[in-house]
Amino acid sequence: MDTKQLIKNISGKTGRSVDETEKQLDALINVFKERCAEEDSIAIPGFGTFEPRKRQERINIHPSSGKRILIPPKVVLTFKMSAIMKQKLRTKQPQ
Repeated sequence: MDTKQLIKNISGKTGRSVDETEKQLDALINVFKERCAEEDSIAIPGFGTFEPRKRQERINIHPSSGKRILIPPKVVLTFKMSAIMKQKLRTKQPQ
């Protein structure tokens, strides 16, 4: 599903216009960006939790040259599914 399909789907379920739904989705994404930039986790009940985590500095070896490369530390965003979502995915029948 791409962004346009998501907006159309949400718009149909909420009864709001596509433009209004697009603005709300943009606002939601901006809140996510702000919170993640501040390394704050975001929990959505019944769906899951988005949590920024710090990856430590590490040494890697370049596959073609064999040179050792120092990879600097960085923050990555992880997602942990809620128990409700896990249960729904387990019980869903394959098509």
